[in-house]
Parts: sequence; C-alpha cells; structure tokens
Amino acid sequence: MNNICGLSAYQLKELIGKNNIKAVDIASSIVRRHDEVDGRISGFVNFDKDAVIDRALCLDNLADMHDRGLALFKVPVVLKDNICVNGELTTCASGILQGFRPPYDATVAARLKSAGALLLGKSNMDEFAFGSSCETSYYGPTKNPYDLQRIPGGSSGGSAALVASDQTMLALGSDTGGSIRQPAALCGVVGLKPTYGRVSRYGLIAFGSSLDQPGPITKDVRDCAILLNVIAGHDKLDSTSADVPVPDYVQSLSGGVKGMRIGLPKEYFTQGLDSGIKVKIDAAISVYKSLGAIFKQISLPHTEYAVSVYYIIGCSEASSNLARFDGMQYGYRYQSPDGRCGLIEMCMRTRGKALGLEAKRRIILGTYSLSSGYYDAYYLKACKVRALIKSDFDKAFNECDMILTPTTPTPAFKIGEKIKDPLSMYLSDIFTIPSNLAGIPAISLPCGYSENGLPIGMQLMAGHFEEEKLLRAAYSYEQNASWNKVKPVL
Repeated sequence: MNNICGLSAYQLKELIGKNNIKAVDIASSIVRRHDEVDGRISGFVNFDKDAVIDRALCLDNLADMHDRGLALFKVPVVLKDNICVNGELTTCASGILQGFRPPYDATVAARLKSAGALLLGKSNMDEFAFGSSCETSYYGPTKNPYDLQRIPGGSSGGSAALVASDQTMLALGSDTGGSIRQPAALCGVVGLKPTYGRVSRYGLIAFGSSLDQPGPITKDVRDCAILLNVIAGHDKLDSTSADVPVPDYVQSLSGGVKGMRIGLPKEYFTQGLDSGIKVKIDAAISVYKSLGAIFKQISLPHTEYAVSVYYIIGCSEASSNLARFDGMQYGYRYQSPDGRCGLIEMCMRTRGKALGLEAKRRIILGTYSLSSGYYDAYYLKACKVRALIKSDFDKAFNECDMILTPTTPTPAFKIGEKIKDPLSMYLSDIFTIPSNLAGIPAISLPCGYSENGLPIGMQLMAGHFEEEKLLRAAYSYEQNASWNKVKPVL
C-alpha cells in the first residue's frame, strides 16, 4: 500500500480490480504524499484533506458491481484552477477571483465524476493561463520536481508538477498556446492538446476562445488515452464542440508505426534550439526508424509568424473575455475607505489592484489590437496569417501522417530568469503555438534528459481529430524508450 502514489492510473485500476482497494486508502496515501513533498513544490492551490477523504468515503459507500466498471473508479485526478467544479474554489490563480465558487460543473469535471474519479483539488497555474512558467500565479510559483530552483513550465505547471511528483495519477490542464505540452515536457510527463472541439470548453474559464482546449497530463501514454476516453466527445453546452465520433483511444494504442510517414519541419530545427535537445530528438528519430517509420523533410513556411499572430489573437480574445471581471458580481471588489466610490472608479480600482502585471499587459495589448483604427492592421491581419499557418499544416499532412518536433527550445530555466523579459518568455512556446492556431492535436512525451538531469520533451502533431494516430505513435516510442519510468528525487 505504500507505493500507491507511484503507480500509473492503469496500474492502480488493475490493483483495485484484483484487491478491491478502498478509495479511502488511496486518498490517505495521496494525503501523505502531499504532506511529504508539496511544501517544496507548491503544485496545489486548493487541497482540502478532509474533503478528499470524504469524497473517497462516498465512493466506497456507493460502490457496487456497476461502479467498479467505471473508467476511473477511485482514480485520483487533479483539475487546473481554471476548470469549474460546483461549489469548489476556482480562481484562475488570480486575486480578482478570490472566493469564487462556481454553481455548476465544467463538462470535463462532470464527466470525471460520472466516471467515478476521486477529485483531489485544484492545481496552480499562471494567472488566467497567461504565462509559460507558472510564475504569474497569485499564490506564488510552482517549482519543478527535478530541480526546485527551476520553473515547471506553464500555464498548467501545477498539474504537470503534481503528476511528476506522484501527488496524483492524472491531471487536467488547458492548452491555448502550449500550456499542456510545454509543462509536460519540462516535468518529464505526457501532455496532450486535443483537436479544437474534441473536448468541451464549457466551464473552462476562457482565455482565448478560439484557441483554448482542455486536455490530459499523465504519467504515460496509456493513461493519457484512458483520460481522453472520459473527457472527449460532443457537448451541446459548448457551441464549438465538434459532433464527430469518438474512438476508443486505449484500443488505438496497438499497431506500431511501421510504414508511417513522419515529417520533420526545417523551421523547428534552427538556431536557438538547445544542442542537448537536438541530440535527444535525433535519438528518438533513430528509434522510430528502427520501428519502421519513414521520415521526410518538410517545410511550414509561415511558422516564423506564429508567435506574433498568437499574441495578437490571444490577447485580443483575452481582453474581451476578461472584461467580465470588474468587481460587480463575483470575486474581489474594491471598497473605498470612505465608502464613496463611483461605479467607474470601483471597476478601475478593482482591476488595477487585483489583476497581475502579465494579465494587465495582455489586456492592454488586446484592447489596442481591437481598437478603432487598429483592428484591420493587427487583429484582422493576424487572422489572415493564421489561415496561412493552417494551410501549411494541411499541405504537410498530404505528404506525411504526422509531424515530429521538439516540444521546447530549451530545458526548464531558472525561476526569475525570464519573468522580466516578456519577449524571451513568449518565445519559449515557439514550437507549441502553431498547432493551437491550426486547431490540430499535438502530444508531448519524454524523450530523454539533459546533462544536468532536466527532462526533454518530443512533440508529435497530426491532422484534425487524429488523436488515435498520435497516441499510437507515442505509445510505440514509449514502449521502446521507457523514459516515462524515470522519477525525480525529492
């Protein structure tokens, strides 16, 4: 029972099936692990030990033969702090949403509950998902389990760090420009951004509505398929949810990659890519070649514009989405000392005091891009270039089945190293942003470690709704490389 936390979800499910382990024993093990390590990592922003034990007792009390067949029965899951859970504190790691408890479940949260999952609490993140390092959180930064002086990636850094440090088996993040894949790569775990529309956004507090996608962060590829099975599918509550069939992703893992055509875009292997990462990516390519995959050099010519396009479109949508946080109906509200504060002053002071610097920066950039006289020059032009980026991928997938790239240009950097240099911070997502702009699925999985022991991630991208193909290729590599078995020493 002492090694429960080190198990994958799949292994835990097998153990539950054989020994009928009680949910309360699993929860107690998670609580002990949390007490041991999270004081150093700060992966959780909301972890109520008594509530976790109570949820576990409920699962034990309701358990019958039907419940035991549920996909995630008794399996611990953490949700990013921008995913609504009925009655649970949900703040997007922002001061402006302190005290906010949604009166409803996000669709992904409802599906997890229906699958019998043991919800643990909320993970830390960059404020409103604005960041690549998990440093802009109202609660302070999360640390990388492999080096507590370094960032875990962002914005879903808390989710990735909790999975890597064995404080949960499964986690949900959200990915607007790489916020699942980049922290997964830097923490040595698996992260999948589904096709836009594959997973419902209902109840995900919006950053960029045309870019956001909830998705899994897990210890290995099989667990990723298990979790995606639960959360994927059409949702009438989300107008952008795609009404297309959802396959059994676990069944899709087998089959290998023999004869699969994999593209290597020259724009992703240029100056700025860490030499150590290049070595590990080359080694991964060799593994795929030994398994029968066929590689082809390709070009995605508009990649160089992706970061600029993303920050115009993303900030514009953020400016619109965050307009609702004004102190009027929920969250923090500025109170003047003399009680004589007009509406406009109250809104200005509420936002000025409770929003962080990065949130303010993005709101200002987005408002400027949408303002009269600049809309055509910035937002409209960005949308046109976005279409060209999508066209690049469409053409590429006529030549190959999927695309392989590094997930990040460097391993995890030190906390504080880039926080005062926004442009340098933004460029850390240069390899992940294009798939969000194109709406295609992408997965990051471990492919080695740097000379100083930091995880390195490899990214695979495929055409719309081809998550099966990604998972099969990722699983095939994982089974022949086994990097997922490496654990941080805490």
